[in-house]
Amino acid sequence: MHIYKLYYHILSMIWKLLYKLHYGLRLRIGKNFQFRKQFTLLLDSKGVVTIGDNVFFNNFCTVCALSEIIIGDGTIFGENVKLYDHNHKYFDPRIPIKQQGYTVAPIHIGKHCWIGSNVTILKGVTIGDNCVIGTGCVIFKYIPSNSVVINKQNLEILCK
Repeated sequence: MHIYKLYYHILSMIWKLLYKLHYGLRLRIGKNFQFRKQFTLLLDSKGVVTIGDNVFFNNFCTVCALSEIIIGDGTIFGENVKLYDHNHKYFDPRIPIKQQGYTVAPIHIGKHCWIGSNVTILKGVTIGDNCVIGTGCVIFKYIPSNSVVINKQNLEILCK
């Protein structure tokens, strides 16, 4: 187990260096930022990402910024979490969606949050400090500090 952890620690150090070289000042990374395999970080030419101290992303997470994404200290992410600060425009049926551009709005995630596996966080969302976002949720609006958000479908399954 120690060799496994050491391997991913070294690999993430290399990737962090490559990300910093590629994105420069548009990427701000705090101390002890770590991620596991298949972490993807994409910044558009105007995109900015700020990641606080002691943030952890598990396997297969994606952070994609055309505008701005801010993640507070001590926040942890389960597997396959997706953060998108943009969405395709689709208002004109005469123009193909891929040619209509995007709408954008920043994402702000507070300190000491736990974002469960398979969560998607969409543009314009603010999640307060000390929140728990349960597995499989799609977050599309403001979540106040100290909240627990669960997918009702998961609750119903657990109660049977």
